[in-house]
Amino acid sequence: MKLFSAHIEDLRTLYISNLKKALDMEQKITKALPALIENSTDSDLNRAFRTHLEETKGHVSKIQGLLEKNQGHESTETCKVIDGLTTEASDTIKDVTNPSVRDIALIGAAQQVEHHEIAVYGTLRRWAEIMGLSSDAVVLESIQEQEEKADELLTEIAGTVNMQAAA
Repeated sequence: MKLFSAHIEDLRTLYISNLKKALDMEQKITKALPALIENSTDSDLNRAFRTHLEETKGHVSKIQGLLEKNQGHESTETCKVIDGLTTEASDTIKDVTNPSVRDIALIGAAQQVEHHEIAVYGTLRRWAEIMGLSSDAVVLESIQEQEEKADELLTEIAGTVNMQAAA
């Protein structure tokens, strides 16, 4: 139950609220990715997680910039979805003892996160366009494209990792 509620009465307030959640999401992903790196055994998967960690740090910076531009300071609101997804990934690391199967499970967990991010950034980009915030829309679209590429790479890696685990 919320003790305090942000009264969202217009699109701009909704947009800022969701930018704050996006910042929280990216900060939490930055903290979660090192565990995925440490626990992945496939070299391509490990490299993909390392690359995405660096990209995610850039996303944090970009969202901070958007918040600074739009409200004069950066702050966050809790992204409950990412809390659940990162908890699931953490549980997977603890529960799956076979390294090949763990790699498959980590790919699945990472793709769930990517799909959420793609949805978040697509929505934020569209809202920015509606409000005439074209420079925001460009930034959000670039982040969304990186998330889509990360998802595509995970799908490619999964093809190999899934076959190895099945053997």
